[in-house]
Amino acid sequence: MSLTVPPTGRGRRVFLGSAATALATRLDIMALTGTAAAQAAAPGQPRTFDLTIAPASANFTGRTRPAMAINGTIPGPLLRFREGEDVVVNVTNRLDETTSLHWHGLIIPSAVDGVPGISDGFWGIPAGTTFTYRLPIRQSGTYWYHAHSGTQEQSGVYGPLIIDPARPDPIVAERDYLVMFSDWTDEGPDRVLANLKRDSSWYNFNQRTLVDLVRELAGAPTAERREAILQDRLDWGNMRMDPTDIEDVASGYTFLANGVPPGGDLTLLFRPGERVRLRLINGSAMTYQDVRIPGLPMTVVQAHGNPVRPVEVDEIRMATAETYDVVVQPREARAYSVLAESTGRQGYARAVLAPRGGMSPEPFPPHRPRPVLTMADMNMNPGPTGLDRGTPCPERDQPGQLAPMSAMGDMGGGGMAGMGAGAAPGGARGDGTGVMPGMDHGAMGGGAASGAGHGAMGGGAASGAGHGAMGGMAPRDPFAVDTGAPPGTRVLSYRNLRALSNRYGAARPNRTIEVRLTGNMQRYIWSMNGAMFWNAQPIVLEYGNRVRIRFINETMMNHAMHLHGLWMIPQVGNGDEDPLLHTVNVQPGTTLDVDVVADAEGGWAFHCHLLYHMEAGMMRKVEVRPAGARRLAAACPRG
Repeated sequence: MSLTVPPTGRGRRVFLGSAATALATRLDIMALTGTAAAQAAAPGQPRTFDLTIAPASANFTGRTRPAMAINGTIPGPLLRFREGEDVVVNVTNRLDETTSLHWHGLIIPSAVDGVPGISDGFWGIPAGTTFTYRLPIRQSGTYWYHAHSGTQEQSGVYGPLIIDPARPDPIVAERDYLVMFSDWTDEGPDRVLANLKRDSSWYNFNQRTLVDLVRELAGAPTAERREAILQDRLDWGNMRMDPTDIEDVASGYTFLANGVPPGGDLTLLFRPGERVRLRLINGSAMTYQDVRIPGLPMTVVQAHGNPVRPVEVDEIRMATAETYDVVVQPREARAYSVLAESTGRQGYARAVLAPRGGMSPEPFPPHRPRPVLTMADMNMNPGPTGLDRGTPCPERDQPGQLAPMSAMGDMGGGGMAGMGAGAAPGGARGDGTGVMPGMDHGAMGGGAASGAGHGAMGGGAASGAGHGAMGGMAPRDPFAVDTGAPPGTRVLSYRNLRALSNRYGAARPNRTIEVRLTGNMQRYIWSMNGAMFWNAQPIVLEYGNRVRIRFINETMMNHAMHLHGLWMIPQVGNGDEDPLLHTVNVQPGTTLDVDVVADAEGGWAFHCHLLYHMEAGMMRKVEVRPAGARRLAAACPRG
């Protein structure tokens, strides 16, 4: 792959996959796209890093396409800080539009968090200007950074970030490598979003046909089975959905590892018997990745930058924006493939772990069967109701106010509001009727559970299909992860994550907030509690309070929910050892509780990290205010 930065940038040509991604021969970390060197600082002065965001031309597929690059590389250069220091990052914008950089997972003041219009006093970096980020570094671990302006992240404005601990690193390894997965489209991100709005199934080339139906009927052993097949087709047709629509962008992506396409030469060296640390980052815009190293188990030692009790697994499903550090110990002098398979089974990203350069690993394995939704995946799972729903804005209710539990209304025969054509979209009413916002399923044009391995899920995907026959199904387990791997494969679950140190511990929350993940697939609108970002009031939290956020996913898709500036603590049942995460995946049709301690004042972005979901409305502003501050009294807008 080549990447060319025109004269408006640095005026140089960089070849990824050759010189800039040469074989790693050092025992310490090597960012295979280059490292941003800090300027020498006087004693007592912060180190300074200079970044330039500029137009570029990239060729990952044999076609040269417009792109954006940071210091001439995609991904951008590795930034390496140290816990306890203050750093200065000067970002120069050579684009013809406003840009920004967000420091994903870093707990820093709101003013330098980097989200235009949400971070305190920050409105982006105008074209031709330089913005100075002053970052106090008070944590360690593996993180990343990316643009928070439009779809620039998908165009190449992202890069890795490592913070070394102030004390000796407790993770012992002879080799330390960073592997950043991402997705690339030749089509251009703005065009992709426009196509999704035109038709949500635009990129689904795996739709069921009449030939498939005839084949299924011919193979049915009984009349009852044939009748069930026909009824299944009718049910999907009535809902205007396709069970094979697993990912929003189900075709057209090229998957990269450190900016190198799958056929490129990205080799990580080891000596047999050495412990190798792999810092895994899913920097994809829209792709969940199933990560595995065939023939080599992985020991997870860090999740989202925070140390966890070591747990050995065979596979990790990485939602967008997640980071995991793993340690492997290859004992054979052979090449291993570090594989990241898209959950829609459209392709791989790959790095090679080998004792010497030039070794060829085994060919790419055949893709696992692409997940297909069933009606069993569509069972209704509204989750507990009545929490903070006594005022017009459920997510902005008074602290501690819990409305009575209420039924979800008539569940039989599709009697739930929001399910049929003509049902009113909009927010939860909070009037005890149980009428839900959300998916206008009678008008849906596509969508599916991104990456859900539905063969063994045993429960529903998207809540909201109000079919009477499904009323008795048990809710899906929000922590069960089915990647389609063979039986006995150990797939990481949030339940496996036990924090070595959780400064917040386990405690009763002051308040519970219900956040329903909603949308309309026909128009490709995504929302929270039935309201899109530009129509919604902020969620107001009181400083020092512990708040439980109850996510209820009413859609057919996974959502990687990210809260800036504050840690989320998924309630996985590990008590004081529940993990600290900056992003949590909420699976279709599930309810997931996370606790948040509001210990950082200011404005914070709260959104789905699937880029096009965020751009289509699934985003909120969270305001953390001093105790006793006057609360906004505005009513929830209409969805």
